[in-house]
Amino acid sequence: MSQLDRLTADLDAAPTGTSRRDFFRRAGFGLGAVAAASALQACDSVDTTTDGDSVVLDFSNDFGVLNYAYALEQLEAGFYATVVGASGFSNTFSSEEQSILRDLAAHEAIHRDFFEAAIRGANGTPIPDLTPNFDDIDFSSRSSVLGTAQVFEDLGVSAYNGAGRFIQSDAYLTLAGKIVSVEARHASVIAGLITPNAIASSGQINAQGLDKATPPAQVIAAASAFIDDTIVVRNAS
Repeated sequence: MSQLDRLTADLDAAPTGTSRRDFFRRAGFGLGAVAAASALQACDSVDTTTDGDSVVLDFSNDFGVLNYAYALEQLEAGFYATVVGASGFSNTFSSEEQSILRDLAAHEAIHRDFFEAAIRGANGTPIPDLTPNFDDIDFSSRSSVLGTAQVFEDLGVSAYNGAGRFIQSDAYLTLAGKIVSVEARHASVIAGLITPNAIASSGQINAQGLDKATPPAQVIAAASAFIDDTIVVRNAS
């Protein structure tokens, strides 16, 4: 049985529950399976992902969009893995907060791994593993961790919204809509941990009830503060 088959079977066999933690766990496995299956059908050519010492995201084809998402999921997965692995994790967060953060860590790791598998499965070239730089984050501080999580989640949502116009495959456009809805749930739960009963951070939703959509170059510029690698965005204007 393949990894995709095993995860799909795990999802189908998961018990029904109503807790926020159970919801996030089930959504993460389901999204991972969909990502792998849909992206395999979305692309049919090989791309170039490096230029000298730079990582290249070329939006002239769907591999560029997949690698863009893969880059952001690498960053989020690395962040949450560091959060839950920090020595003072259990002292910094309540038991409910620990459960939520562990589930978000599991989600982002699944997303990262399935984007890589999808790109390889479609005969594409994934970008290299990025080197995160979390030196400015105090992982022993609840406010520092949750504030950074909010930045990453809001950035991720606006990134998917802004990349939609570059997607050529109908299958991948559907996938992007499913991913951004889950990332928005992540952003909402983090907003609620920071400000009780909040559904979004200030300024994230405009007067028309629409979430932000940020162009890829601006997203990468913001994310670069947390990444040591040089990332070049092409054909995304």
